[in-house]
Amino acid sequence: MKVFKSIREWQAERTSLSGTIGFVPTMGALHRGHATLLESSRSENDISVLSIYVNPTQFNNPEDLTNYPCTLDADLALARELSVDAVILPRYADMYADGYHYRVDETDFSRTLCGINRPGHFTGVLTVVMKLLNLVRPQRAYFGEKDHQQLTVVKGMVDAFFMPVEIVPVVTVRDADGLALSSRNARLTTEARRLAPLFPSLLAEPDDDASIARKLADEGFTVDYVETRNGRRYGAVVMDCGSHTVRLIDNLPMHEAKGV
Repeated sequence: MKVFKSIREWQAERTSLSGTIGFVPTMGALHRGHATLLESSRSENDISVLSIYVNPTQFNNPEDLTNYPCTLDADLALARELSVDAVILPRYADMYADGYHYRVDETDFSRTLCGINRPGHFTGVLTVVMKLLNLVRPQRAYFGEKDHQQLTVVKGMVDAFFMPVEIVPVVTVRDADGLALSSRNARLTTEARRLAPLFPSLLAEPDDDASIARKLADEGFTVDYVETRNGRRYGAVVMDCGSHTVRLIDNLPMHEAKGV
C-alpha cells in the first residue's frame, strides 16, 4: 500500500495506473461501515484508492471540526488489512490553494433536511468531492446510504457535470442493536449510547413524521427533523452528552418501516 501526502506525487502515480479504479473518500475515524465501502471497491475494481481528509469547509460549527476524531494509525492499519492500494492524505493548502474562492453549489435538495441548520455544509461537501474525483479519476466511487442526502447530491453533481464516474451506493451498516455506524458514535456517553438505538427504531415506526418526532422528543432526543421525501424517511437528532452534544442522522426506505 502506498501513502501519498503530496497531491503532486499522487498525480504522478495516477498517470502510471491502468485498469479500473474504485475510490472511497472519507474523513478518517474508519469503522466497519467504511470497511464495507472498501470491500465493495476491492471486489469490483482492479485498484482501490482511499482518501482521508477532514474537510473544514463542510463544518458550519468550528467545535465539531475541532472535536472530530483522528485515528490515522488505526485507519492506515485497516486499509492495509483490506488490501487498499493507495491512500491519499491531502493538506488544506493543496486542496484549497484557491482560498476556497471556487465552490460547487446545489440549490434545491441540499437546502432541505441537514442543509437547513447547517449552512454551507453541502457546498463544502460537493466542492471537496469534485476535487477528489478529479484527482483520483476513478471509474467508481463508493458512498454509504446512511448519508443518503449526501449520496443524492453527489450523484446529482456527477450527472449534472457529465463526470465520467459511477457513484455506487452501499447499504447502511448497523450495530446489532440497529444503530447506524458513524464516526460520531465514539463521542456518545454510555447513557447516550444506550438510548441511541431508539432513534432508528422509532424512525421505522409506521406513524406519520410528526408523531415520530414527538415520540423521539418524549424519549429525550432533541429533534432536528423527521421528514419523508420520495418514499424515504430521513431523521436527525441531537443527543446531550453532558459536556458536549452529538448529532446523529439516519434514514430508511418506507417499505422497511414496521407494518408497512
